[in-house]
Amino acid sequence: MLKRDKFAQNSETWCGLNRPDITEKEADVVLFGIPFDKGVSYRGGAGQGPSILRENTLCSTPYTERFECMDSLKVHDSGDFVGETRDALFKEIREYTGRLVRNGIFFTMVGGDHSVTIPVEAGISDGLKEQFGIVHIDAHFDLCDTLGGDRLSHGSTERRALELANVAGPENLYFVGIRSIEPDEYQFKKKNNIQVKSAWDCHHNGMEFVAADVVTAMSRFGKVYITLDIDCLDPAFAAGTGTPQFGGLYSRQVLTLLEILFEKLNIIGFDVVEVAPPLDPSLTSMFAARKIITECWGFHAKKLGKLEP
Repeated sequence: MLKRDKFAQNSETWCGLNRPDITEKEADVVLFGIPFDKGVSYRGGAGQGPSILRENTLCSTPYTERFECMDSLKVHDSGDFVGETRDALFKEIREYTGRLVRNGIFFTMVGGDHSVTIPVEAGISDGLKEQFGIVHIDAHFDLCDTLGGDRLSHGSTERRALELANVAGPENLYFVGIRSIEPDEYQFKKKNNIQVKSAWDCHHNGMEFVAADVVTAMSRFGKVYITLDIDCLDPAFAAGTGTPQFGGLYSRQVLTLLEILFEKLNIIGFDVVEVAPPLDPSLTSMFAARKIITECWGFHAKKLGKLEP
């Protein structure tokens, strides 16, 4: 079920943009958290991501890094999904996301480990009557059929997406920032045409080039979802995450990529996952996630005509 803590109910949360007094249909952005980290294969802690993020948006302001004002953007924090069992939790998340998508409501999900994207993408598929694209920004493919015997692990996110009715195949997916591969994924990649730009590609070819290729591939879809694992960033920029990988993306590269995607594609929602505050006392991953979320809202506000110079 959805539970709203004191921060989700506070109008000062999310840079003062939170509107607990309005309905989801009245909002420009609906946000919800999934503080679940039982799908990890290594280190936990991502379950604390949503609450720590909320608490640390009280000191933020509703302006982009280009000094544009988005204080007319209406954000509705629906709270966190909590449940006794994973099956029940994922079922509720899937149904909720499906309702948002059917009603054309733009949303942001905060994880949790990357397994929580599985029911979100399933809900998107349920809510649409057309194929959709997924841009997966991560250090890892998350294409394992199972990881540690678990089909719903954080390493199986996009393998499960490939089973959805409105995901025809690997052509619906585009991976950016990858720099790690599991044996299962290696074999899968050899047999399938996977659209990917590795971290190496991003550094050596430039993010503008990479973003242009993503846009070309994803433009075939009228609706695109972005899922971003904070470990897409190099550990120097986001140390607090369960499975960091050396040689990752720079902060500026990620913001450049997101800006181009929002400008060129119809983004219907996005998530930021794997922020694990207990693994980093300085909270670098949390601050990175906060910046990513608020800048993406700025990109969305611009499309809505709600960004003031």
